[in-house]
Amino acid sequence: MPAVSALALPGFSLTMALPRQDRNLADWMTAYGPGLRRFFRRRVGDADVDDLVQDVFLRLQAAEISAPIDNVERYLFTTARNVLISRHRAQTARAAMLHDEFEEGLEIADQLSPERIAIGQQEYLRVVDAILRLPPRAREAFELHRFENLTYQAIAQRMGISKESVKELMHRALVRLAETMEADA
Repeated sequence: MPAVSALALPGFSLTMALPRQDRNLADWMTAYGPGLRRFFRRRVGDADVDDLVQDVFLRLQAAEISAPIDNVERYLFTTARNVLISRHRAQTARAAMLHDEFEEGLEIADQLSPERIAIGQQEYLRVVDAILRLPPRAREAFELHRFENLTYQAIAQRMGISKESVKELMHRALVRLAETMEADA
C-alpha cells in the first residue's frame, strides 16, 4: 500500500497517496492531477487549469531525473509554481510586445485642412443621400439597426415582421448602399 504524505503550502493543504517511484506518468497524473487542478483553480481562471496541469506533467516527462524523488508532492507543486511564473512572464512579454506594435501602428493624424473638411462633408452628404434613396422598409430597418442600435429581434418586433425578414432587409440595404457609393465614386 502506498505511503500517505501531507503537503502544507501557504493557504493549501493536501494529503495524497504517494505512488512508488517506478510508476509511470499516467499513475502520477491520476494520483496528483486533482490536487494540481485545485492548486491552479485558486490562482487562475477555470479555462486555463487543464492546460497548466498538462504543462506540469509535460515538464515532468521532459525532465531527466536520474535519482528518485524524495518528496514527489513538493517536486510537483514546485513545478506547478514555476509553470505559473513562466506563464505570467510570457503574458507580460506578450502584452509589452502588443503594446509596442500598437504604438508603432499609430499614425499621427493630419491636421484638419479646409480641403479635408470639405471632402468629409461631401462624403457625408453622399452617404446620407444613399440612405434616403433606400426602399422605405429597408431604410427603416437599416436606421433602427445602425442609428438606434436595435437588435434584429427588436427591429422585427417593432416592424411586425420576422427576424429573417429583418436580415433580408438589412442585406438588401447594405448591398444597395455599397452599389450606390461605388457608382457615385
